[in-house]
Amino acid sequence: MWTGHSPGLRRVPVVVSLAKSIKVLRIGHRHVRDYRTLTHLCLVSRALGAEEIYLEEIDDGLLEGVKEVNESWGGRFEVQQVSSWKSAISGAKKEGRVVVHLTMYGMPVQDRAAALAVHDKFLIVVGGPKVPGEVYKLADYNIAVTSQPHSEVAALAIVLHELQRGEELKKEFGPAKMKIIPSEKGKRVEKLT
Repeated sequence: MWTGHSPGLRRVPVVVSLAKSIKVLRIGHRHVRDYRTLTHLCLVSRALGAEEIYLEEIDDGLLEGVKEVNESWGGRFEVQQVSSWKSAISGAKKEGRVVVHLTMYGMPVQDRAAALAVHDKFLIVVGGPKVPGEVYKLADYNIAVTSQPHSEVAALAIVLHELQRGEELKKEFGPAKMKIIPSEKGKRVEKLT
């Protein structure tokens, strides 16, 4: 973006910060049935720029898995236990976070992208099969990626991408033990330590 429109004025670049602070809250996790979904929510959150995910129940295997990913691939993504989803939302609001609830019953993300873009701090709420009605009232935005049944993991990825305008794809993770070297064909991994 440039300022200065008159011919006599010098054009000066204006730096716009795209850094966002994003945390994720998972509501309604069922350990036995949803373990892979929860693992994928953590992986997507981490890879696409979220700082941490809040859970009401945490399995030691999940904590160990996230720790291993951070150690191998870099970054400081965290899994935090909360006493309840309500306390997580309340805490987020006290931090000045905008609460975005992902639901196929919400408003289309493309219709709310401009309104979301003005905010810098978010709590993204990802529900399970039965989200309490109160979540819809407490959320600042109820956002739909599509008004069709779909994966909450896919919805989270799309919304993280929209909130950060693609900048999350350029994120550098460090310190790391490994780094993927992009390749047209095959797999290339560089060992860093």
